[in-house]
Amino acid sequence: MDKAEKIGDMIRDATESDLPRIVEIYNASIPGRMATADTVSVTVESRQSWFLQHNCTNRPLWVLERELVSDANSYEIIAWISLNSFYGRPAYNKTAEFSLYVAPGYQHQGVGSYLLQAIIDSCGKFDVNTLLGFIFGHNIPSLRLCEKFGFNRWGLLPDVAELDSQKRDLVIMGLKIKNQHITAKR
Repeated sequence: MDKAEKIGDMIRDATESDLPRIVEIYNASIPGRMATADTVSVTVESRQSWFLQHNCTNRPLWVLERELVSDANSYEIIAWISLNSFYGRPAYNKTAEFSLYVAPGYQHQGVGSYLLQAIIDSCGKFDVNTLLGFIFGHNIPSLRLCEKFGFNRWGLLPDVAELDSQKRDLVIMGLKIKNQHITAKR
């Protein structure tokens, strides 16, 4: 069992009623200036069209629920992962960008690895053969997560973001999905 996988954990397709928690987890990442180029909180309403771009056939949005210790019949969304269309042109249909966010209090516990492994394992089902991650150059934990799964640095966009008057690089991480099972390097 993966260190993040607990009895009672469940990955499932997100529903519209999950959107407030998805936004809450996303917004919690903004002050750290590591995971997103948004500099102010987003609203549920502003993420509605993004939510509707996802579907369970080829561009999923999954949530990871964990059973609450205090109530075995209740679950809390602790993380989410999505596949997003790359560049919006038909020739790129087999390429997807992943987004992955873990709630505070659950980071650095293997939750990201658990979700990334699940999405990689499902890429064939979603007709995805190339997976991309766009990650700030100073976000070492996310870069290492990608490297652990065999992603390589395919590009560097130097100083393309400015966060709190500090210029930041954007690293493009890429993984070719083949018909074999890809597992994390230990």
